[in-house]
Amino acid sequence: MEAINNFLTSTGFFQFTQGDNWKCLIMILISCVLLFLGIKKKFEPLLLVPIAIGMLVTNLPGSGMFHEILFAGGHVHWDIFQGEPITASFLSEMFSAGVSADVLQPYVDSLWTTAQSLFDADALNQAAAQIAAASGDVANSIAVQIQTLASAEQFAAASGVTLSNVTVSVGLIDVLYLGIKLGIYPCLIFMGVGAMTDFGPLIANPKSLLLGAAAQLGIFMTFIGCRLMGFSGAESSSVGIIGGADGPTAIFVTAMLAPALLGPIAVSAYSYMALVPVIQPPIMKALTTEKERQIVMKPLRQVSKKEKIFFPVVVTVFVALLVPSAAPLIACLMLGNLAKECGVLDRLSKTMQNELMNIVTIFLGISVGATATAATFLSPKTLAIMGMGVVAFGFGTAGGVLLAKFMNLFLKEKINPLIGSAGVSAVPMAARVSQKVGQQYNPGNFLLMHAMGPNVAGVIGSAIAAGVLISLYG
Repeated sequence: MEAINNFLTSTGFFQFTQGDNWKCLIMILISCVLLFLGIKKKFEPLLLVPIAIGMLVTNLPGSGMFHEILFAGGHVHWDIFQGEPITASFLSEMFSAGVSADVLQPYVDSLWTTAQSLFDADALNQAAAQIAAASGDVANSIAVQIQTLASAEQFAAASGVTLSNVTVSVGLIDVLYLGIKLGIYPCLIFMGVGAMTDFGPLIANPKSLLLGAAAQLGIFMTFIGCRLMGFSGAESSSVGIIGGADGPTAIFVTAMLAPALLGPIAVSAYSYMALVPVIQPPIMKALTTEKERQIVMKPLRQVSKKEKIFFPVVVTVFVALLVPSAAPLIACLMLGNLAKECGVLDRLSKTMQNELMNIVTIFLGISVGATATAATFLSPKTLAIMGMGVVAFGFGTAGGVLLAKFMNLFLKEKINPLIGSAGVSAVPMAARVSQKVGQQYNPGNFLLMHAMGPNVAGVIGSAIAAGVLISLYG
């Protein structure tokens, strides 16, 4: 009977009733909504579906596939990966570093139980009461508990007794998440994007580089807004990068600067990327006249193969020297494009576009979804991030459109302002939106290739912006 009882209490069904695990039901519901959007509505399904599955499995109590403690404080704790026990001094260090109490509490509880078995429970509670009185805190607060355990740990060590017996069984997603934490997946995604993208429209019309730069307005306006809301510089940088409409870049920056916010930021970035066809058109129409939307642009000149080969090399050197922090993203993006254009790396180019891109997308999506645990996702910060994500996309779209209108004051050959909205980095979705809106007012107008120039420039611009923010707050 005891064995049956042990089995029943170990199930996830029972654990739903323990503590705050009921919050996991909310996260499971959110994951189901993302599955609906990805499968039924076809909103970025290649990423939304893996993200939803990662979110689903990590919020099933007892699954044990992702342990936030392994990456607490923004670092990979290799000693814990290798089976070293979690000590009270480690928990104290993480608490001081601002790690969420929800992440630390299970390990504190486990060590507290061990301490009660080694020492007199009354003496332990008395020590906690003394620390609470000295600090002005309550005796059962996590801060007091950690201080008490740290003192007990020192006393136990002096007596030759080991207090810390809590270890982590590394799960599948813990290993996959290393690709995000070490900045591997975003760079490989950029390599695939480079191999799939034609940079010819940007080379043929260098003015579109300015439109891509203007669209980064969303990043910096959101950064300012987040600072005013009380976010730290690192957190504001991570939220602001959503405005670049570039999921890999957002993940790259957040993993470095604000790993605790990775789940909300990644979900927000990819959700709004999927909603680009919904968000952008009203803004584009509000900022342009019907006459401007009907502007027909001349066909782009033919770009030579030599130009297409030199371009990625020159951009890599220039950006790496200007913003070294952006070098990994830009180098991988340009490597992928060089493999596509040079004519001697067809096999590598096809691998980057297909097998490599698909594999990395699966691992990236699952890992990102797994970080969206109830403890970190269900917070006021998440709501603020989701709200600022809309602001970021709005300002990014408006920045490109308004600069195009401004440039038309001086240009002999006018630019259709609609292509400015493609300066956000959602390749090629944003360019297709420009094409679709333009054809609504002039069915014979073909803006797609013209819009690809700002679209590609936006990818480069968001990577540079990311490098600047990492340099400032990394």
